[in-house]
Amino acid sequence: MRLTHLGHSCLLVETGGARILVDPGAFSSGFETLDGLDAVLVTHQHFDHVDADRLPTLLAANPGVPLVVEPSTVDTLAPAEVRAEPLPAGTSRTFGAVTVRAVGGRHAAFAPEDPPIGNVGLLISADGEPTLFHPGDSYDVAPAGVDVLALPLTAPWTAGRDTVEFARAVSPPVAVPIHTAIATPQGRALYVMHVRNRGPKGMRVLELDTAVATEV
Repeated sequence: MRLTHLGHSCLLVETGGARILVDPGAFSSGFETLDGLDAVLVTHQHFDHVDADRLPTLLAANPGVPLVVEPSTVDTLAPAEVRAEPLPAGTSRTFGAVTVRAVGGRHAAFAPEDPPIGNVGLLISADGEPTLFHPGDSYDVAPAGVDVLALPLTAPWTAGRDTVEFARAVSPPVAVPIHTAIATPQGRALYVMHVRNRGPKGMRVLELDTAVATEV
């Protein structure tokens, strides 16, 4: 598996002969110039995970590529005349040799009075390759068999102790920090230090250089 971090929560995942882009949001850069994609996936409707302004450029560069999103996100993209296919929690899609399974269904709550928002975590797997879990904005589900965890490092909806507990619950061999745009370099380093020191024993924290493809 080869991963390219394009900022914040956006990952280009190359596995099983497929190129899959996850969460091309407003805090990410360079994704609109990608081509040769086999799928574009979106975990939920928030602008930092799906940029409706740049999405048409990306789709035009990849004619016919399926845009597969958390179900309520279909309607939020309609005003931008972007057509998407829903991927409900508990269902899966295949793209060539790659299987994508959606889990969870609910975005983490910021406050008890907030209305519920949809969110699907994505398990991306191919025979003979590591299984990646991108949870979107939720720590609700800790699936078994995860080899690489795309770990949201900091957000308004979480705290450092929750991040560490989630890493412990999933307990992957490798964690890749994502959801990092709102952290200063010093803050990011502090969160990474705590995950390394307090996360599950044996877990390696692999920090990806922005826009650099890395074998995992």
